[in-house]
Amino acid sequence: MVATHESAQLAKRFIQETCSKQGIVPGQLTIHADRGSSMKSKPVAFLLADLGITKTHSRPYTSDDNPYSESQFKTLKYRPDFPECFGAIQDARSFCQDFFPWYNQEHRHTGISLLTPEMVHFGNAPEVLQARERVLIRAYQDHPERFVNKVPTPKPLPTAAWINPPKLVTTDG
Repeated sequence: MVATHESAQLAKRFIQETCSKQGIVPGQLTIHADRGSSMKSKPVAFLLADLGITKTHSRPYTSDDNPYSESQFKTLKYRPDFPECFGAIQDARSFCQDFFPWYNQEHRHTGISLLTPEMVHFGNAPEVLQARERVLIRAYQDHPERFVNKVPTPKPLPTAAWINPPKLVTTDG
């Protein structure tokens, strides 16, 4: 959603429409948000409770708690065609209508094993990684001299994503 302003009602509408489109059932989703007034508002809190959605908020004064959003914003801002400013909201909407399908359906992300967010979101990652593994094995069988000492394997999906990993706590004894 690209809007002229931020508000509790827009946040509520966005979340409600997304849950409906994605078929999200109660207890399935956790939303991580900044500590902005819209995401902390009563309308959004009540909606999340009604939808059975757990919410978490960024740590105070920590603007980079969400690795997925941070990755998305950085990719958006560093695109060669990202303008210095948009002439009107329609220009921003038009840009985003092209950017987000590309980002989610075509752009291969190094942090998720060179898969697209869509592949991971819809559960296709294991199938894609298995197909990739078959291709790598075949390439090794056909030309082992191209690989250093071992059969190549695809990078597995990460089990967690962090920008600010928690400090490891060790105990003596």
